[in-house]
Amino acid sequence: MRYAHSNFESFVQPEKPTGIETRSAWIVGGGLAGMAAAAFLVRDARMPPSRITILEASEADGGALDGAGNARTGWLIRGGREMEEQFQCLWDLYRSIPSLEVPDASVLDEFYRLNRADPSSSPVRAMCGHGQPLPDRDSLKLTGKARREIISLILTDEEKLGGRTISDVLSEDFMRSNFWLFWRSMFAFETWHSAIEMKRYLARFVHQILGLKDLHTLKFTRFNQQESLSRPLATWLAEKGVVFRHGVRVTNVRVDTSGGTKVATRLDWLEDAKAGGVDIGRGDLVFVTNGSMVENSRWGDHHTPAPVDATIAEGSIWQLWRNIADQDPAFGRPDVFCGDTTKSRWESATVTTLDARIPALVHKVTGRDPFSGRTVTGGPITIQDSAWLMSWVVSRQPHFKGQPKGQMVAWLYGLFSDVPGNYVKKPMQDCTGEEITREWLFHMGVPADQIDDMAATGAVTHPCMMPFITAQFMPRAVGDRPKVVPDCSVNLAFLGQFAETPRDTVFTTEYSVRTAMEAVYTLLDIDRAVPEVFGSVYDIRMLLQAAAELRDGRKVPASGVVRHLSTGTEIGDLLERYGLI
Repeated sequence: MRYAHSNFESFVQPEKPTGIETRSAWIVGGGLAGMAAAAFLVRDARMPPSRITILEASEADGGALDGAGNARTGWLIRGGREMEEQFQCLWDLYRSIPSLEVPDASVLDEFYRLNRADPSSSPVRAMCGHGQPLPDRDSLKLTGKARREIISLILTDEEKLGGRTISDVLSEDFMRSNFWLFWRSMFAFETWHSAIEMKRYLARFVHQILGLKDLHTLKFTRFNQQESLSRPLATWLAEKGVVFRHGVRVTNVRVDTSGGTKVATRLDWLEDAKAGGVDIGRGDLVFVTNGSMVENSRWGDHHTPAPVDATIAEGSIWQLWRNIADQDPAFGRPDVFCGDTTKSRWESATVTTLDARIPALVHKVTGRDPFSGRTVTGGPITIQDSAWLMSWVVSRQPHFKGQPKGQMVAWLYGLFSDVPGNYVKKPMQDCTGEEITREWLFHMGVPADQIDDMAATGAVTHPCMMPFITAQFMPRAVGDRPKVVPDCSVNLAFLGQFAETPRDTVFTTEYSVRTAMEAVYTLLDIDRAVPEVFGSVYDIRMLLQAAAELRDGRKVPASGVVRHLSTGTEIGDLLERYGLI
C-alpha cells in the first residue's frame, strides 16, 4: 500500500487480485468504516459481493451516522458531521455511490452541488449574555506566547508527546483565547485529552484556522447523516449483493500468532443469545472495527434523564477488542481508551419543535429563517458563558425527510455535562429533555417568565448520554492503537477511530473511510494508491494565511531580516499577499 501525491491514480481501475473469486471477507461492524471496506472490496478488488458479510450487533447500519425518530414523539440524532473538501478518501468512496435524492448523480455530485449553491457560514459563531453575539467573536485573541505554543506543538515529534495531555503542552494563555473556545467546541476537545491528537488536528487542519470565526470552510449534507450518507451506501452494497447480518455480536477473533505471522482463524459470536461462529481460512479476510464512540449510548426523553451506562459486558465491542488484544501486544491497549468514562463522555440532545416560538427565536438570534431550506447556523454556535459549555446547531431544514412543514429540529451538546447549569441548577447529565431545553432557552435570551412554558409545550427533547463519545481523544502513546494492518498480519485488519494510520485525525468520517481503504488495499495488494492526507501543513501559502489569521490580521513591521527577505522577492510577494506585512 502506498500514498498518492497527485490525482494520477485517482481514476484508475486496478487489476483484479489473483484468486479473488474464491476468497471471502468478514467485516465486524456495520458503521461507515465497515461499509466502506465492503465498498472498496467490491469496487476496487472486485470481490464477488455475495462473499462479503457485514456482522452488525445493532439493527441499524451506519454506526455513529445515525438519524431516527418521528414528527410526533421527536427526532433523534446523537451528533452531526462537519466535513470539508479535503476529505480525500471519503469523496473517493462517494463518487461511486449513487445519490438517492438526485437522478443520475453520485452522493459526491449531490453534496458538491448543494454546497456550491448554499455555502456554509455561521452568522454568530459564539454568544453570551442571554442571546447576544459574543462581542469579540471576530478575534482569536491569541497572545504571542499562545501562538508560539501552537507552533511548538505542531513541530514536536509524536513520540515526545506520548501520554501527555493538552494542558501539559498549552498554557493558560492559550486556554483563555477565543481560538480555544472555537476549536474545542468545533472538535469536542477537553484539556485532559491527548496532546498527540491536538497536534495532529492543528497540523491536519491548518487550513481550517481560516474558518474558525465563521465556519465558512465547513460543508454539510442535505439531511441527517443516516439519510444522506449511511443509507445510500448501505443501499448500494445491498443491491450489489453484500450480505448484512444484524443482531450478531462478535465476541472474539481467534488469531494464530505462531510462526512469525498473524492469521485470523475463527470468529466467535452471539446471535439470539446463542453462541456461534465461523472458521476462517488463511486466504479469507477479517476486518474489525475495534472500539466505538457511540457504544452504550442511552436515550432519555422530555421527562426522563438519559442514564449513564459505562458497563463493558461480553458482546460489547470494547470487550471484543480486549479479547483480541489479549492475544498479542500488536493489537493495542483498549483500556487506555475505555478505562475512564468520566473523561470520555458528554451529553447531547435533539430538540423537535411543536409550534412557531422556538423557530422564531432561532430566526431572531441568527438573522436567518430556519425554514428557508438553506444554511441556518452553519455549524455550532457556542455559548461562551454556559456552565455546560453548551453549543447548538440548526442544520438545513427539514433535517429529516419525514419532517413536516413548520417543524424544526435542533441539536445541542454540553462539553461539561457534570456541572450545574446556569438556569437549571443541576448537571446536564441529571436533566430531563425539558430541563435541558429550559437551559438552552435561558441562554437564548427568552424572558424568565416564558422559559418554563416554552420548554414544556414548545418542544419535545430527547437527551442522549454517550460515555465513550471522545474515547478516541484519551491520552495515548505509540502502540495503544493497533496499526490498520498489524505487522506480519496475513488476513486481519482494524478499522475506524481506534486503528492507527499516520497523520490523519480521528473523530471524522474521513478517518473511518481512510482506514477501510488502507486495510483493503494492503491485505489484497491493490495496485492503486491511497490518497495522501491533505498536506496543508506543508504548503507555505496555507501556513502564511494561517499565520495572518492567528495574528487577527495584525501586520508585521517590515524591518531588518523581514525587510531584506521581502524586498523584490517571491517571499515578499507572498507575505504581502496574505496580509503579514
